[in-house]
Amino acid sequence: MPRLSDSMEEGTIVRWLKRNGDEVVRGEELVEIETDKATLAYESDTAGTLQITAQEGATLPVGARIALIGGDDSVPSAAPAAATAVAEVESPAAAAPPAKTASGDEISGRGTVTTTEPTRTQTLIARRMAESRATVPSFTLQISVDMTTATTLRAEAKATGGEGQAVPTINDMVIKASALALREQPQANGAWRDGKFEHYSRINIGVAVAGPGTLVAATVFDADAKTLAEISAETGELAERVRSGTITPPQTSGGTFTVSNLGMFGVRSFEAVINTPQAAILAVGAVEQRAAVHEGEIEARMLMELTLSCDHRILYGADGAKLLARIKVLLEAPLSLAS
Repeated sequence: MPRLSDSMEEGTIVRWLKRNGDEVVRGEELVEIETDKATLAYESDTAGTLQITAQEGATLPVGARIALIGGDDSVPSAAPAAATAVAEVESPAAAAPPAKTASGDEISGRGTVTTTEPTRTQTLIARRMAESRATVPSFTLQISVDMTTATTLRAEAKATGGEGQAVPTINDMVIKASALALREQPQANGAWRDGKFEHYSRINIGVAVAGPGTLVAATVFDADAKTLAEISAETGELAERVRSGTITPPQTSGGTFTVSNLGMFGVRSFEAVINTPQAAILAVGAVEQRAAVHEGEIEARMLMELTLSCDHRILYGADGAKLLARIKVLLEAPLSLAS
């Protein structure tokens, strides 16, 4: 079982693309595997005769044998599925099994009760979020950002831009501001792993994207070195790949900090769960018109709430506050994000 993402611990064989006894060549698609991030075809890294040793539906840890190519002929052609195997699925989408109707007296009080099995991805998300809550000593910080200038510049860009020209979103600005702030405060661009601090030379921003029955943090690599236009084009493509189910593990790996935005749903503020082992995650709320004091006068301003969740083992209160304050400064002077 190959490791197809940095957080992958086990994988489920969705479908063999070659039959037992087939001759395969190097680089030929061999099997579809569902990981904690996506379902994708794995290519053979050698040539020879295929001997399948793990059946479709089997869930196996990384490194466990799933097949031999040109190996020992004494190995059985198809071993029984592992004890942890899940029900076989019929397509790469790995949809949840049909709903089951419950029986007994609970039915009369709540109506007809149905249960559905979560997909492997949903199960892994649930486990990782529970582990994060249980093991990370986190704290949160919140700040209001005046986005009036930023929204004005976006409106002007839309009005003067050519037809079909993409204009960076507020979230793109948040990604760039976060990346620049992390460059200035490198301890926040790290992790706590096995009792030691990890520090990363690259600033890769994970962008939380909701897909059908899943939540994926797609990665914008080297976000501090990219222009707003480049970030905008990349996040748009990544979001489309998540929603269409074509995102690949390399596009969801290597993140060093995560941004999660629910502002498009009208949510003013929320606390996001840290994507371990990262040091922090930034939750972005809606940009909305509210009364605020500006230059000594009460005015209608476009305000946005940011909530930073931090791992206290890596960032202390003052560290998190400095990072959040710097992001605010950069967003309130959006021309600083243009380069």
